[in-house]
Amino acid sequence: MAIPIAILDCDLLLHGRGHKTLDRFDLDSVSDHFLLTQFGFPREFILYLVELLREALCRRTQRSRAISPEVQVLAALGFYTSGSFQTSMGDTIGISQASMSRCVSNVTRALVEKASQFITFNIDPSSREQSFQEFQRVAGFPGVLGVLDCVQVTIKAPNSEDSSYVNKKGFHSVGCQLVCNARGLLLSAETHWPGGLKDTDVLERSALHKQLQDTEEGWLLGDSRYPLRKWLMTPVDCPESPAEFRYNLAHAATHEIVDRTFRAIQTRFRCLDGAKGYLQYSPERSSSILLACCVLHNASLQSGLDAWTLERTDPLEQPESLEQKPEDRDSQAEELRTQLIVKHFS
Repeated sequence: MAIPIAILDCDLLLHGRGHKTLDRFDLDSVSDHFLLTQFGFPREFILYLVELLREALCRRTQRSRAISPEVQVLAALGFYTSGSFQTSMGDTIGISQASMSRCVSNVTRALVEKASQFITFNIDPSSREQSFQEFQRVAGFPGVLGVLDCVQVTIKAPNSEDSSYVNKKGFHSVGCQLVCNARGLLLSAETHWPGGLKDTDVLERSALHKQLQDTEEGWLLGDSRYPLRKWLMTPVDCPESPAEFRYNLAHAATHEIVDRTFRAIQTRFRCLDGAKGYLQYSPERSSSILLACCVLHNASLQSGLDAWTLERTDPLEQPESLEQKPEDRDSQAEELRTQLIVKHFS
């Protein structure tokens, strides 16, 4: 009896019923080396992800030949870590390029839904004290709650004549404001900002800014692109005394953690590495993929993987100093920084 063509998806049409696909394949039959080299993560973590996202992925694929959660997760990891929907990746797991794309969309949405579970910035007394201790062990800088940076991820030009995504270097990007702790765990990740916005504008409009306005103990560290605030310590622009030089050295050594963390994220998730190309999606979908990779970064750290195993060693780009009008300066923050330098770096 003829089978109505409408019930066949592109994978069945391409490969036939006899094709060996991983939705009928036991993951135990492939080696740990195969999983690590093809999908960027060890077996235990992949299985953990499958269980974490199973309900959401099954909910989105209620079809008679729905692709299994295992294959969906592998497809998404293959894209995140290679940046490619090439036929070879689809062949590796036995699905078409179109199905690869659907899997990445499903897994990305499922990970974004988990963002608040894995990326949290707690400043309760216990968390605050732990942060102070961990950061002080890095370079002796006291009172640090986290290190702040805003990074750019290259995307294709939006269809509209929207110049807001053109950054200062002249290419289209989405901006991602990150805060991480001393171990490279992301405490905050806001990935939806147009690349044309200045870092200071992103900060002022962000949820992080609202959260930290009333902080009375501790501060973030930001580079010279940011304004000095009571809750945001920046380098001394023109250090003169030995204490100011020591302050700047400790600041730079501590702040470098957020740069190292994002370099490691780009190295693991090559879809975010502008040197390899750019995300072929709208700004909205690119932002979701970026946030999904941030969730995976934190989930992997919390599962015991090393934050900086895959860190690139590119030289750090020196930030441009923020030019502030006299009326924009925060005299209370300047006094607080002076006291900090005198007390801890003299």
